[in-house]
Amino acid sequence: MSEQSRPVLHVDVRRPQRADARRNFDALLAAAREAFATKGVEASLEEIARQAGVGIGTLYRNFPTRQDLLNAVYFGEIEELCIAAEKAQDLPPWEALNSWLQAFVGYAATKRAIWESLNRETESFKTARAAMYAAGTPLFERAQAAGEARTDISFDDLLRMVSGLTAAGFTDQAQRNRVLNIALDGVRAR
Repeated sequence: MSEQSRPVLHVDVRRPQRADARRNFDALLAAAREAFATKGVEASLEEIARQAGVGIGTLYRNFPTRQDLLNAVYFGEIEELCIAAEKAQDLPPWEALNSWLQAFVGYAATKRAIWESLNRETESFKTARAAMYAAGTPLFERAQAAGEARTDISFDDLLRMVSGLTAAGFTDQAQRNRVLNIALDGVRAR
């Protein structure tokens, strides 16, 4: 999926044009992603601004409401999944799928933290879900066609399995990776 063919994800906030403002915007999103994933949707906006190295006024100038920030984080994660799929396209089939699923694990952690705050009935949300599936499905189907992934499961089955695994608490990232690899061994064709 190229950038031109990727669905446009509509959010109410836009990335600024000036370089310094873009850096602040990106720092706020990164800090918010981390804060929401670890502390939930009620994470302190003041702390997010502090972690991003900006003042609270800069946060509100970019994201007038908490919901604007939550939406920007969510849609940013979807965009990252689409980019990860594009980057993985030239890898061998199984490696491409595995690479994308590693990105999906990060998305799943953020999504789980902010899930209840999202309006899943909006066209933007439906477009985001479609973009995620459009990004990952070809990688999965290519792994199936290459005989490296089981053909008796669907892409939706795979995402539900990985989402369920990421819901568990892990002692560290290494353990999360081991558990994901164990699960993916069950997806590999024998």
